[in-house]
Amino acid sequence: MALGTNENKVKFGLKRVAFAIATIADDGSATYGDVITFPGARTLSLEPQGAGEPWYADDGVYYYNSAPTSRQGDLEMARIIDAFKKQVLGYIQDDKGLLLEDMNPEEVHFALLFETMNDKKRRRYVMYNCMATAPTVGSATNEGSKEPQTESSTINSMGIWVESFGKWFDHAETTPETDATSFANWFTTVQLPTAPTQTPAQKPAQTPGQGG
Repeated sequence: MALGTNENKVKFGLKRVAFAIATIADDGSATYGDVITFPGARTLSLEPQGAGEPWYADDGVYYYNSAPTSRQGDLEMARIIDAFKKQVLGYIQDDKGLLLEDMNPEEVHFALLFETMNDKKRRRYVMYNCMATAPTVGSATNEGSKEPQTESSTINSMGIWVESFGKWFDHAETTPETDATSFANWFTTVQLPTAPTQTPAQKPAQTPGQGG
């Protein structure tokens, strides 16, 4: 199929990073809290995990896994803001205003949202089910100029179960055909997939990323 009239030819830029705390149900479906802006975006790269792995039998490739079971990579920011540290990474603020890193934090899942600029139209993304690691503690001396030091968090994206489709989904991204309301509300409420009314497919026996 040829490139659509309104479709972007190239992708560039990263802005409007945000997060929303997720509650993951036993069946893998998700609900979300408020979307919180995360300023200072530098880079984000989430590589597929588990895809492209051949399985051999009969002296050849018997099965080829083309779909990722998860994604993993680094989110580099000007700094990891305190709200993210407290709500996602489990840091605790005491009565003196000290921010303390809990060595045994509760497991927190969240949606990660962001936008790219591109050549024709902005494209918006949401990674539905993420977990994150704490950033490195430290900085560096100035050497003749005040070059800002960045902070990074490793992000793992695992996907959610969407009953109306009967499928697991890792992320969503807008297209030129995305309805105006969903596009406008992208950073207000996490936009969940919807499918035409149909009989849901049988749910897989195991979730992505789990061994059999």
